[in-house]
Amino acid sequence: MIDDWQIANAPAVPGQTAASAGSVTAYAAAVPAGSASAQVRWQPPASGRLKCNIDAAFSAHRNHNGIGICLRDEEGVFVLAKTVSYDGVYPIGVGEALGLNIALQWVSDMQLDNIDFEVNSKTTKETIYAGREDVSELGNIITASRTLFFSKFVNSQVEFVRKQANAIAHTLAGDATFLASPVTYFVIPSCIETLIINDML
Repeated sequence: MIDDWQIANAPAVPGQTAASAGSVTAYAAAVPAGSASAQVRWQPPASGRLKCNIDAAFSAHRNHNGIGICLRDEEGVFVLAKTVSYDGVYPIGVGEALGLNIALQWVSDMQLDNIDFEVNSKTTKETIYAGREDVSELGNIITASRTLFFSKFVNSQVEFVRKQANAIAHTLAGDATFLASPVTYFVIPSCIETLIINDML
């Protein structure tokens, strides 16, 4: 199935038809190693670990804030996903920090560890480990997240990742802005199915 998908979606190579491109090698040759898509992409966690990607999206038109969370294993296989939505539009930093807080609560409720939490906000990642006092709304969320993270997780970490490698969480977050209540997905939502396959190639 993956081979068929690669053939169908391989960029055109001069002098080569889709039918003659019928191999993973031909597909790999069609995407230069130095291209942007080759440089920035989702990476699976180490063996025995799970990766939890998190992002926030904002819709001023709908006055809604969405959070997208996706758990995958060391082979990139979908495990679980969750979307949460809130009325109102938060500042970007607050939304990103809130996303991490929700993810930490969700994963700790399932009593999972060995998790690589990935966010595309450097501020969120850095302040989780910084330990600075901050009485702002953002600071309160970070403090709550830090307390939860260091009390519930023994062998997990929070990492920064570029937006290009966080497309699945971003897509889920965008969908969440249309929803009225939290949703937990036990099978792959259709909105991220192609992205999941892409990341497994």
